[in-house]
Amino acid sequence: MDGRNANTPRRPVMRRHGPMGGHGPMVGGEKANDFKGTMKKLMKYLGEYKLSIFFVILFAAGSAALSIAGPKILSKAITKLYEGVMAKIAGTGNIDFDYIGRIILLLIGLYILSSGLGYIQGWIMTNVAMKVTYKFRRDIMEKINRMPLKYFDGTNHGEILSRITNDVDTISQTLNQSITQIITSVTSVIGALIMMLTISVEMTGVTFLMIPISMGIIALIVRFSQKYFREQQDYLGHVNGHVEEMYGGHVVMKAFNYEERSVRKFDEYNNELYKVAWKSQFLTGLMMPIMNSVSNLGYVGVVVLGSYLVINGTIQVGDIQAFIQYVRSFTQPLAQIANISNILQQTAACAERVFEFLDEEEEVPETEHPVKLENVEGHVQFDHVHFGYKPDKIIINDFSADIKPGQKVAIVGPTGAGKTTMVKLLMRFYDVNSGRILIDGHDIREFTRSDLRSLFGMVLQDTWLYNGTIMDNIRYGNLNATDEEVIKAAKAAHVDHFVHTLPEGYNMILNEEASNVSQGQKQLITIARAILKDPKILILDEATSSVDTRTEILIQKAMDNLMKNRTSFIIAHRLSTIRDADLILVMDHGDIVEQGTHKELLAKGGFYAKLYNSQFEDEEVAS
Repeated sequence: MDGRNANTPRRPVMRRHGPMGGHGPMVGGEKANDFKGTMKKLMKYLGEYKLSIFFVILFAAGSAALSIAGPKILSKAITKLYEGVMAKIAGTGNIDFDYIGRIILLLIGLYILSSGLGYIQGWIMTNVAMKVTYKFRRDIMEKINRMPLKYFDGTNHGEILSRITNDVDTISQTLNQSITQIITSVTSVIGALIMMLTISVEMTGVTFLMIPISMGIIALIVRFSQKYFREQQDYLGHVNGHVEEMYGGHVVMKAFNYEERSVRKFDEYNNELYKVAWKSQFLTGLMMPIMNSVSNLGYVGVVVLGSYLVINGTIQVGDIQAFIQYVRSFTQPLAQIANISNILQQTAACAERVFEFLDEEEEVPETEHPVKLENVEGHVQFDHVHFGYKPDKIIINDFSADIKPGQKVAIVGPTGAGKTTMVKLLMRFYDVNSGRILIDGHDIREFTRSDLRSLFGMVLQDTWLYNGTIMDNIRYGNLNATDEEVIKAAKAAHVDHFVHTLPEGYNMILNEEASNVSQGQKQLITIARAILKDPKILILDEATSSVDTRTEILIQKAMDNLMKNRTSFIIAHRLSTIRDADLILVMDHGDIVEQGTHKELLAKGGFYAKLYNSQFEDEEVAS
């Protein structure tokens, strides 16, 4: 459609990473402009699930607390085992297996209970996350149906799709995993710290000496690796973009023998991606071995100091084992919390984009007392219409026209003149700035949008077919139509003949891009769909532009029969096809410059005459 011109507003397109993108551990990702405000909105969105979330927090904290108690209880068994072994060596006693057995049974029960609580909180949180995901997608879908067409005219379709898929998925994963991780990590850190202090303040001090060393190493590695991760995302975008471009235009690429250049260009991007990806992954891979080395040094310090304290009788042997477990329970959650903070930033960025979309300006609300027409005649009037895609740039100035029921109106003009703008105003995809458009004497704003658009049947230049059978695609014009009515419409549009040459006929499934039928056949199917709808007013946007001359003649005859006693608006480039139109509106630069019949406009010798004569000359030269 050529309705979008230079005056149509455009929105900035946010760049998104390719499907293979990803960040390494603790590397900064996209951040929200208003983190606190977005998180407040998200918490408000979660308000109806606050009871479920309370139980999630309770069970997650309980599960972590029970796990924290385990090493301390196990230390008693180890101490009792050590004392029994030493007593047996000295000949003064035996190992108390009954006591140790009771400790083991207590531990088994403790860990089973901990796992049970973890399972319950996981089940509840998954349920909440899925409900929130469902609600987000439902709200976005409902929002899409309330959005004005100007939003979609100026917004990249992939960006809208990413909000329903990528952004909502990120929020869902965070709710499902990160929230419970934060709860368990915080509980583990606090619980482990308390238990460490109860065992030995000195050993806790040695452990704390390792933390700044670990954090310093992480900060140093992140400092060097982060720039490589950013470059990796950039080159990944180049690779994905090049592959998508070559795949989408592979026929043109092959026709111009572009294969070798395409491969060379891909190799350039891929080599750069390999270099930066290797560096980023190598530096990230260094993190865990270095961290483990530092941790091992910490364990050595803890064991040496712990042995000294055991000899002095300050602590027991089992306390060393318990302390080492608590050190692990303390340091690992710290790293998880640091990583989760980055995930929360990315989640806030995704949530911000979703809320931004949900807060977009909607269509003008429907009238409270809509008009219901029992018998539609198809009398259309343009009454001093002014319109511009931007308020300060009016492109249709004081246009008036009176189209009687059953008249055929052609809208013509050069490419980009804004012919489809008139159709968009008729269908109320856009509202006029001033003036009125009336159908049977009623302002179109007095109808509901659904009732108004049900009056129209459309055949567009860009065919749209969905993944389904040919029968189902035609029935899209009237979902209640019988198979016989569908076939009747198909015959009127000359679809029936070629359908019988296809495998499975009307039951043949059209693939995702309907590439298993020709462009002309696609157009015929959409015409059959419009015929089946049996509308009162027709809009034909270059309906025969994608068919051959022979088929065009057949379609033109079918259209002539279809347009009888129906008000019809025809957008046309080939002026020879609209000579018999009752009214021709001539557009240039978004404005109506002439109107009249074919003979009247030729007699004026104006803009239309020049257009018509230039096409006639071109056809003669071509012949």
